[in-house]
Amino acid sequence: MSASNQTLAYEVSPPPALPTFPLDQWYVAALGWELNDKPVGRTLLNKPVVLFRTADGQVAALEDRCCHRALPLSSGTLDGGGLRCGYHGLLFNAAGKCIEIPGQEKIPSKAKVPMYHVQERDQIVWIWFGSSAHPEPTCEPPAYDVHSSGKYLFDGDVYHYDAPYQLIHDNLMDLSHLGYVHLRTIGGNASIHMEAKMTVESEGDVVKVVRHMPNSTPPPTYSAAYPFKGTIDRWQEIEFHVSHLRIWTGAVDANTESLDDPERGGFHMRGFHGVTPETDTTSHYFWTMATNPETNHDEVKAKVIEQTALTFDEDKVVIEAQYQNMCRFGERPMIDIHVDVGANRARKIIESLRQANGA
Repeated sequence: MSASNQTLAYEVSPPPALPTFPLDQWYVAALGWELNDKPVGRTLLNKPVVLFRTADGQVAALEDRCCHRALPLSSGTLDGGGLRCGYHGLLFNAAGKCIEIPGQEKIPSKAKVPMYHVQERDQIVWIWFGSSAHPEPTCEPPAYDVHSSGKYLFDGDVYHYDAPYQLIHDNLMDLSHLGYVHLRTIGGNASIHMEAKMTVESEGDVVKVVRHMPNSTPPPTYSAAYPFKGTIDRWQEIEFHVSHLRIWTGAVDANTESLDDPERGGFHMRGFHGVTPETDTTSHYFWTMATNPETNHDEVKAKVIEQTALTFDEDKVVIEAQYQNMCRFGERPMIDIHVDVGANRARKIIESLRQANGA
């Protein structure tokens, strides 16, 4: 065969896979009060992690695997300022270095486990998942002074979802569903929710959705927590960040205050929503709710937390059923409507960051 008729074959390597989740981010790993006298094992972004508090109260995070015989370190105990494996008693410090082997003086140099950068701020425990370019944190974790300002009473909990984390984003970015899903709690008139005036703004990796619902009937949660005189002017302000959302909702008596006044009074609910992937198809949802009772502080706080939990129970049922049906029907197209603008922008940010991490 002549050279001109020869076909040269080249082996083409597939492009490297994109990271499943955006990296170079602080993600929520725990609420501060979860870490007491026991280690907590948790899978975060497909990585098994053990979280614990040292003797001086600092938080630490290690790979959840003993380097000796692979038992999860979360099965161990806190001891002497470190974490002791529950199989043969190897003791690890916050940096992942083995500092004691019972019955053996010499500690092998390889007796260590990987550690993660972790930091507690405003009673939220953040963990850094960096790319190969930025294994060390490039910034401080987010502040959340709602927890530390003294202006609010708050509490919270952790939910596990059998659904991908972005379905939780979608739910939180679109509160028009309240009138249909949350009739017993924070719902209200469904038509008013669907027709609410909405503005959507983006800056960098942040998306903000603002919705106003003047002259509304107070929903059950609001009536139980605050002495409204009649109809209310209601607001919802949603702020999306890659690893968490901040949602400020509330109301004032109708025609008494401007909903554009950042210092407006009335009834406030300030929600923190840390949405952290567990795996590609499961998620952790760390939430707190803060409120500002005028009277009966403990009673109103308890009522708001109870009602919030009921609300999230309702959301969890819907989101998990949604995902089950998506799996059942496969890659079927879905349409968008007017309330999807904020959620769609959030998804574009996530995808852009994944692309950037894969560069």
